[in-house]
Amino acid sequence: MAFTLIGAVVGAVVTVLTAVGLGGLFALMVVSTFGIPPLPSEVILPFAGFLVAQGTFPLAGTIAASLAGSLVGSYAGYAVGRWGRSRITGAGLGALRLEERHIARMDAFFARWGALAVIVSNSVPLVRGYVSFPAGTSRMHPVKFGVFTLVGATPYTLLLLYAGMVLRAHWEQLSSYFRVLDYVALPLLAAAVLYLVLLVAGVLSPGWPPRRRHAEPTADRAP
Repeated sequence: MAFTLIGAVVGAVVTVLTAVGLGGLFALMVVSTFGIPPLPSEVILPFAGFLVAQGTFPLAGTIAASLAGSLVGSYAGYAVGRWGRSRITGAGLGALRLEERHIARMDAFFARWGALAVIVSNSVPLVRGYVSFPAGTSRMHPVKFGVFTLVGATPYTLLLLYAGMVLRAHWEQLSSYFRVLDYVALPLLAAAVLYLVLLVAGVLSPGWPPRRRHAEPTADRAP
């Protein structure tokens, strides 16, 4: 099969899981939920479910390793946000600079919606790897954070594992679709990078949809 981005990610996941076992699953889930790309749990967990259906992994151990890895990775992100709060203020370039008013808004949001945000975000692809950082920055109670994380992550984890078990007989057929997925993933990645570059350069204003930044009017100098 020709090289594809999605195929390369899947190949790396397959290699780790088959070579290392449940310890590899735990490590991959830590990396995934800490928000380090490109290791999405949407690839890791279905293949783990496939290995359960094959009889390679025990079901209970697979569930335990998956949830433990998710929790450890989430707490790592939480710790970065909580103890790095004072250091991230002023970080960033141009329109991406993080100011104290942004932190204050995030604190207010998590004070009101923090529990729901953590629970829901742990069931949303990609987002689930990053919600722990603002939760830590807003100093959500660590025990509550862990409980909310598990409440959101458990059904999502079980669903993806089950999907992998159901796809047991068809897993190899998925490889033919990796190139099709690349046609979607690569343009989206390129568009995101271009958007960030134009935002930092000051060409675009923050927000969606993208819009051109207008030059601020300057006061006329007195003669």
